[in-house]
Amino acid sequence: MIALIQRVSESTVKVDNQIISTINKGILILLGITHNDSYDDVSWLCNKIINLRIFDDNDGVMNKSCLEMNFDILTISQFTLHARTKKGNRPSYIDAAKPEQAIPLYNSFIKELDNLMNKKTYSGIFGADMKVSLCNDGPVTIIIDSKNKQ
Repeated sequence: MIALIQRVSESTVKVDNQIISTINKGILILLGITHNDSYDDVSWLCNKIINLRIFDDNDGVMNKSCLEMNFDILTISQFTLHARTKKGNRPSYIDAAKPEQAIPLYNSFIKELDNLMNKKTYSGIFGADMKVSLCNDGPVTIIIDSKNKQ
């Protein structure tokens, strides 16, 4: 499971020109699920993300987490994070999980974030053609792969 995390001052996702979710200061997560991901990956990654110290403290040092600051989270499914680009110019998505496996993990990821944050987090619609806008704050962009835990 790969999460591309962006610290944002705001982010919105639209489907069919309708706003589905919007957040102010917080984290935008682009989440890629692969065929060998499990609920253990969900748990580990959610804990890692909410405790990641990427927000400024009173001294302007990135020393605070999203959980500590009680900021918002927006999660967007993003199968293209598992693109293979080694051969040719057309990416292969063979490593991305099929919807029947990915949807339950995606929903579990959102539910786990809700539980850990002790509030509702936000999301897009799995598999939809989404238009995501954001204002990257910093910019701060971090990639975390649950297969690189050690």
